Amino acid sequence: MSLESNKTLGGIGAILLAIPFLSLIGIILVLIAMKGMADYYNDDDIFKNALYGFIFGIVGVIALVAVILMFAFGFSTTSSITTPGSTFAFTGFGLFVISVIVLYGFSIVGAIFYKKSLDSLSEKSNEENFKTAGLILLIGAAIPLIGEILKFVAWILAAIGFFNIKQVTKAPESTVSVLPTEGAQFCKYCGAPTQSDAAFCAKCGKKVD
Repeated sequence: MSLESNKTLGGIGAILLAIPFLSLIGIILVLIAMKGMADYYNDDDIFKNALYGFIFGIVGVIALVAVILMFAFGFSTTSSITTPGSTFAFTGFGLFVISVIVLYGFSIVGAIFYKKSLDSLSEKSNEENFKTAGLILLIGAAIPLIGEILKFVAWILAAIGFFNIKQVTKAPESTVSVLPTEGAQFCKYCGAPTQSDAAFCAKCGKKVD
């Protein structure tokens, strides 16, 4: 795909990532755009780090779901065999703490990889919004609750960064032509300019008149 297509996919994907119920579609579009950007700038780290961030995010969600299921299972088991008391309260609280730790840990690691990816893209594209978005995303992952607002801001900044990417154009190669000076002499064999007092051509070595 062209750079413009990847810019559009990345921008739309980043906006969808900021919307909770559309975040999965958003991250898929962002990953596709990151792969295109990695190919365009010839930097595999742009895509690889984004992919690692996505994987850690998915693993964190799976782990959280597993802990929630354990919580539900523990609730039904303890409530059927014990009377309401400290045992059930401790079990529920313990599983809740584990779920928070698991989600927090994987969220931090995923945000670190996303930041690396955005930093690499910022360096290659000279678009500072990516670097700012990566930093805010990491801070948002480290701060519970309020961090969700920061993550929203981070992905909006990333979307702006995608739309602002400029295509790299190579400057035309300048052709420097050496103009002969007035009164210059030329070799009759190869046409190279020679000094007026030279006996031999400096290029072909033949004797000049």
